[in-house]
Amino acid sequence: MLTTLLPPTAGNASVDGHSITREAVGVRRVIGYVPQFLSADGALTGYENLLIFSKLYDIPRQERKQRISDVLNFMGLSGFSNKLVRTYSGGMIRRLEIAQAMLHRPKVLFLDEPTIGLDPVARKAVWQHLQQLRADYGTTLFLTTHYMDEADLLCGRIAIMHLGKVAAIGSPSELKSSVGDDATLDDVFAYYSGAEVDSGGGYRETSRVRRIARRVG
Repeated sequence: MLTTLLPPTAGNASVDGHSITREAVGVRRVIGYVPQFLSADGALTGYENLLIFSKLYDIPRQERKQRISDVLNFMGLSGFSNKLVRTYSGGMIRRLEIAQAMLHRPKVLFLDEPTIGLDPVARKAVWQHLQQLRADYGTTLFLTTHYMDEADLLCGRIAIMHLGKVAAIGSPSELKSSVGDDATLDDVFAYYSGAEVDSGGGYRETSRVRRIARRVG
């Protein structure tokens, strides 16, 4: 809903001052979006994928080459720009997808489970690039994740969702303090989700997550 891909069932929200119901085009101009599903074309090179996105974002022709070079350097992919994406590792693919979403220099970058299916080394590399992106460009990161260590490291403010509603919201330290002195974010999640053993989604959700993990990993 916040990326304007779905209409809200009720109410309204704004992104960078733009209403998601009345100013959808304005919202899309100021956001980047990295979906959970693959958004890079394996039959194209990294450069070619970025070139297509530069055109989709309507970046002026005279700026495209430099913008693409900048994001490739930033994400550590310059040496692989002319290789087919199907030869990339899962972590490299995710970094390319983040680069695609950065081309138009968005104020807010939405990431849907950005490290799902990645091994610990690749996850750490993506974390480092996201932290650098926030530090260097001042980009606001808005991400969903099931990894509490990821949320603790990357997020200044966290909302715990349970049954489609916000069960708790606050900084990592505030949330942990609300549960106990030595609580972890795993403890926080268990506390506010009712500590349900079977809270990992149904068959369709499980199938979807595993399919994505196989494609990205």
